[in-house]
Amino acid sequence: MSKYNSCNTQVCTKCDQCTKCFSRKSHLKIHMRTHYGEKPYKCDQCTKCFSQNGTLKIHMRTHSGEKPYRCDQCPKRFSRGRALRFHMSTHFGEMPYRCDQLHCNASYSDPSNLSVHMLKHTGEKPYSCDHCKKRFARHGDLNVHMRTHSGEKPYKCDQCTKRFSRTSSLKTHMRTHSGEKPYRCDQCPKRFSQTSHLKRHMMTHSGEMPYKCDQCTKRFSRTSSLKTHMRTHSGEKPYRCDQCPKCFSLKDHLKTHMRTHSGEKPYKCDQCTKRFSHGCNLKNHLRTHSGEMPYKCHQCTKRFSRTSSLKTHMRTHSGEKPYRCDQCTKCFSLNGSLKIHLRTHSGEKPYTCDQCTKCFSLKGRLKIHLRTHSGVKPYKCDQCTMRFSVKGSLNRHMMNRSGEKPYKCDQCAKHYSHSYTLTMHMRTHTGEKPYSCDHCKKRFARHGNLNVHMRTHSGEKPYKCDQCTKRFSQTSHLKSHMMTHSGEMPYKCDQCTKRFSRTSHLKIHLRTHSGEKPYRCDQCTKCFSRKSHLKIHMRTHYGEKPYKCDQCTKCFSQNGTLKIHMRTHSGEKPYRCDQCPKRFSRGRALRFHMSTHFGEMPYRCDQCTKSFQRKCDLEIHLRTHSG
Repeated sequence: MSKYNSCNTQVCTKCDQCTKCFSRKSHLKIHMRTHYGEKPYKCDQCTKCFSQNGTLKIHMRTHSGEKPYRCDQCPKRFSRGRALRFHMSTHFGEMPYRCDQLHCNASYSDPSNLSVHMLKHTGEKPYSCDHCKKRFARHGDLNVHMRTHSGEKPYKCDQCTKRFSRTSSLKTHMRTHSGEKPYRCDQCPKRFSQTSHLKRHMMTHSGEMPYKCDQCTKRFSRTSSLKTHMRTHSGEKPYRCDQCPKCFSLKDHLKTHMRTHSGEKPYKCDQCTKRFSHGCNLKNHLRTHSGEMPYKCHQCTKRFSRTSSLKTHMRTHSGEKPYRCDQCTKCFSLNGSLKIHLRTHSGEKPYTCDQCTKCFSLKGRLKIHLRTHSGVKPYKCDQCTMRFSVKGSLNRHMMNRSGEKPYKCDQCAKHYSHSYTLTMHMRTHTGEKPYSCDHCKKRFARHGNLNVHMRTHSGEKPYKCDQCTKRFSQTSHLKSHMMTHSGEMPYKCDQCTKRFSRTSHLKIHLRTHSGEKPYRCDQCTKCFSRKSHLKIHMRTHYGEKPYKCDQCTKCFSQNGTLKIHMRTHSGEKPYRCDQCPKRFSRGRALRFHMSTHFGEMPYRCDQCTKSFQRKCDLEIHLRTHSG
């Protein structure tokens, strides 16, 4: 810093960082803070700091609302004296500060406004952003710009929760509450809240579209529209969601998308309680109240409330299917249908039941599944008392009642009431089993059979008895179980007095009368009346013993045999003799014991007069005859 004498009356101090001079040392000290960035005066109500105490005092008025400078011509008040001086010139029309550039007649009431104007001629932008290097002609413009980096929005709407980085933006927003539209079109009755909106609207009258795409023939009335359109050529999507990987070409699209994360639905229907995240969705919804369908198909009489619905409908006439799967040859008329189809390739099931672990690829299937938990059956037969959870089940039931069977198998004489049932039947001829289990590779002709089978892997038992704690993997099993509570046995044997709760049990029982044993072992000559008996028998050939005792090393081919064995560890003897205090772990042992009380000898040798209480004793005796 240097001092010099001017006319021996005043000593000036010069800044050693720039050419400015100051008459007071205190002024130089304040000025130096602009070079060093020092801001010692901090606001105690926000994070702002200032290089001068006076600037802090003025800033504090934004918090207190104090406006000490009053206009004596109108009721307006101001927080700064300079703002009042500028305002006064609006009353008197005074514009003392004039631009001296050739062919420029601009005049201003404030010298600072003239200084800013002069920068337009010089092109000078002295204020630089230290984040992105943008430059500005005015310090105020730089301050506003800095808020795009800090996210600061100091101007709050007092009628809603929105905040803004500029006072002008707040002022414009307030018109959405007041409904004020001060800018009127002079060619039609329309009014606008912003001059920019009016300017754009005027182009609809003039047809002016000055902005042309250099890659196609499209033209636009706005540069922003052209800029957005160019992204369709470049594929650029600069607006990225910070909560998921999605990107968007328009900022508005990102803003709308964010509502899917926040759940915000700002658009409310004034005729019902529904709310919407998009203004256009509210507009479409309102047509459900008014019944308005402005979009008409020119090939049939159908009308639609949305242009998108009409566009989709037109494909039913043209047969157009523009959405193609890139993993198979299928094509679809709707993008949504393609998205759903792609889940068959990816295995994606985004809809999860909140009452069990099941997941579904379609929202509709989840809705139907939830009825298995709630018991809701909304579809009622109008000819009997039966109700159904699925409309398709009601339709099938109605055809069964009518007896109509329009679908005929071309390989045998059978008829069916449903095309789906015929399709299933045809697989018995072709042997086709398109549904495969991804755990054990078993295949099934029906999707429903695969679903039931999958429960053997997951252990899921969604059907619960409401009279005990038992659960079942199939509704038919639950239905049969319920008969154990009610005692109902609707299926009667016509050859004896026995009754059964299941048709399958009756069918098996009838084999005891007919002697039928349809299940034959392919390793020996033995035959069985039940498939399960054959399965158990096969283990004697293969040596398979899948049931293992968890208290010793023994293994068994049957679960029942394991249960009996477990009694040797627990000491349990559930079979009691009613003639004496003895108890037994096996029913067969009790039956043998009873013969000791009654002298019964049921097993007789057919070669001599001897009889035995036990079959095994007879077998040993027979060896004495055979040698």
